[in-house]
Amino acid sequence: MKLNRRVNNLAPSGIRKFFDLVLGMKEVISLGVGEPDFVTPWKIREKAIFALEEGYTSYTSNKGLLSLRRALSRFLKRKYNLVYNPEKEILITAGVSEGLDLACRVLLEERERAIVSYPAYVAYPAVVSLAGGEILPLFCSDKDNFQIDMEQLEKLLVQRPKLIILNYPNNPTGISFTRPQLRELWSLLRRSDIYIVSDEIYDLISYDFPHTPFASLRGAKKHTIYLGGFSKNFAMTGFRLGFACGPEEIISAMTKIHSFTMLCAPIVSQIAASEALVSETEAHLMVREYRRRRDFIVKSLNELGLTTPMPQGAFYCFSSIKAARMESLEFASRLLYQKKVAVVPGEAFGAEYKNFVRISFASPLEELKTAISRIKDFLAAANKSR
Repeated sequence: MKLNRRVNNLAPSGIRKFFDLVLGMKEVISLGVGEPDFVTPWKIREKAIFALEEGYTSYTSNKGLLSLRRALSRFLKRKYNLVYNPEKEILITAGVSEGLDLACRVLLEERERAIVSYPAYVAYPAVVSLAGGEILPLFCSDKDNFQIDMEQLEKLLVQRPKLIILNYPNNPTGISFTRPQLRELWSLLRRSDIYIVSDEIYDLISYDFPHTPFASLRGAKKHTIYLGGFSKNFAMTGFRLGFACGPEEIISAMTKIHSFTMLCAPIVSQIAASEALVSETEAHLMVREYRRRRDFIVKSLNELGLTTPMPQGAFYCFSSIKAARMESLEFASRLLYQKKVAVVPGEAFGAEYKNFVRISFASPLEELKTAISRIKDFLAAANKSR
């Protein structure tokens, strides 16, 4: 059977591929899958339950409930002073992943180029390839604290890429951008006729400085497709709800594809999301706990010799395992089978990152302490066997 060449050439998710090994294993502490360990706050769940009881089980407008789009418009104005027309510039999607896919399909023609910053969430190169685009890799180094190398970016811009995918706070590194850093980045990008697809799904999970949406920079809004969602900030992964904001022409084109493939996001999820937008207190409580866990695990990993930069947002560490003298797939596999701790091999985020592993701290503090103890024993045993 002949399958679509692009799909045939697509590698499976490096995260899911590894975690198929975890399924069925007992007593494993999973520090891998990027999902909050918190249950969705009660007020949000209650809103969803009442929506079902009141009979809200139908389709919505392709763009999503106007009431939700208006609520989102108010939220973005209040939070970031970002103004989007809820009727023309906002699309409610089935998760941020759908918004990312739609943006790439709308913007990229065959063989047009897209800059992807590495280490990269597994979906970014995949959706570019599926849209027929070509990837221009922008490699970030631990020597630069995984920040974007402006000289390298300037060289890539000479190749006239159509878009760049940004993600901050970043998965897998947890690194983010301050407003001055974003201004420097925009001062370079604005010289080119380029679109910015900015995935900011972890925006509320910021620890050291306030989050700045890329679209809020002067002159950047008309060049930016701003992607956000509810999965991470409000522990609503199973609700599958995201949003895309951008210029009317682009949102209209994205909606066209969305109407044929997804039709609309689930109505109950949309009603629940309206409650989430006025339940920021619960999100802040979760962030406070993530910060406590972050401080513990980063300190502990560095004490074990696994050099780990301090995440500025999200709930991941990207730790160097050079001291262990093994590559990431071997390290993660042996740690899983010998000590029942699951982490993600760094090569899942780019072949150049075989000396790193991603560790999620979206787990209770006591589990993190146990995991650190097991990692310590694992490293000690590995050193003895040399």
